[in-house]
Amino acid sequence: MNKKFSSITMVCVSVACLFSSLTFSQSSLPPFKMYLSNNTVFSATDLPRNKPIIVIYFDPDCDHCQKLMNGVFKRINNLKKAEIVMVTFKPVAEVAAFEKKYKTHNYSNINVGTEGTSYQLRNYYKLMNMPFTALYDKDQKLSSSYGQEISVDELIKGLKNLK
Repeated sequence: MNKKFSSITMVCVSVACLFSSLTFSQSSLPPFKMYLSNNTVFSATDLPRNKPIIVIYFDPDCDHCQKLMNGVFKRINNLKKAEIVMVTFKPVAEVAAFEKKYKTHNYSNINVGTEGTSYQLRNYYKLMNMPFTALYDKDQKLSSSYGQEISVDELIKGLKNLK
């Protein structure tokens, strides 16, 4: 009986450690790489330190995503203190069209790219709907995430509340 109890205890401790490590790793900015329209690779390691980060996972054809993007670009001056990473799964050609439409090259704090079919971020965040938005503090720790459309006002408020 004691051996059985000891084995069950070990399994429970192992499972608890696994879940605590998953929770910890998901509170930090995930490693990722995306392909930019200029045929270069941009990864999480390319992001500046000591600056808040906004990750937006989107589909350029999605009505909700377009509504969010229109709001973001109307209020972009309120988001200048953050680095913004916009990621899609669509091909590079669609990324280039998106960049042209929104003139993202005019903003040094915005990086737009595709993760292609690797779905690394899509799987990491367990995305079912788009747009998805995550806000990270200057230490790249998750502050908040939104699994559905968020208002730009709420995003700006979340950014202002960061240390």
